[in-house]
Amino acid sequence: MFQDLDETLKAILDDASAPADLRAADVSFDTPDKNYKPAEATVNLFLHDVSENRSLRDEARVLTRTNDGYASRLPSLRVDCSYLATAWSAQAGGLKAAEEHRLLGLTLLWLSRFPVVDERFLRGTLATPPQAYPLPTMVAQVQENRSSGEFWTALGIAPRPAFPITVTITVEPYDEVEEFPPVQKIDLRSTSVEHPLFRGVVIDQSLVPVPAATVSVTETGAQATSGPDGEFAVPGLEFGAYTLKVRAAGRPDEQVAVTYAADHQTQTVVLSGP
Repeated sequence: MFQDLDETLKAILDDASAPADLRAADVSFDTPDKNYKPAEATVNLFLHDVSENRSLRDEARVLTRTNDGYASRLPSLRVDCSYLATAWSAQAGGLKAAEEHRLLGLTLLWLSRFPVVDERFLRGTLATPPQAYPLPTMVAQVQENRSSGEFWTALGIAPRPAFPITVTITVEPYDEVEEFPPVQKIDLRSTSVEHPLFRGVVIDQSLVPVPAATVSVTETGAQATSGPDGEFAVPGLEFGAYTLKVRAAGRPDEQVAVTYAADHQTQTVVLSGP
């Protein structure tokens, strides 16, 4: 994953449209510590911080269409990968500083052209499968609560010109996928506040209507029989809490606790068993 991001950044710096001096320089991802002494002009991109981008976090599950219905999975993680860009020269004295400054400036100008990484630069797992979101970049943005002095001290070298680069990639850490069948139809049932009627539908576990089922209200003894579409209605029932007893041929009896109110006049009863 991170090595593929390294190769992606290298592809940007090696692009045929990049400045010639930048293309001629080596690109390194080694740690630029006190033992780091490249033998040629080098752009070093040191990956020093990886953290979740919480501002881009999405708590909602991702729903996608499949051939047989729908698939639901947990949302992707958006991860900020922060590099420190430095330039290195094998020359000495003033020539060394001049080459490093020129190379660092070219790197800054060129990378600033890509606020979003172009798909043609993506490598490895960043290209296949395709990223769920484009890869935004931030170049030379100051990061709060970061001390550059402590950073260079930790590397054991004197401070040198540098700028940060942050690329946000998408990570898929979850394998769990829930699959659902496609929606076959949508039934809309209207109700009336002025003339309420308790009614509902009896279906099996495959969502198929169950006709000729007897629906009894235990508390009042009122009964109704479901029609060909599984629907039933019990007139004259007062608002309140009730227990429905449902009998259907070839199935065990089912008891369902329901609440009948002006804003809850319909009930779906799902029968268990075959």
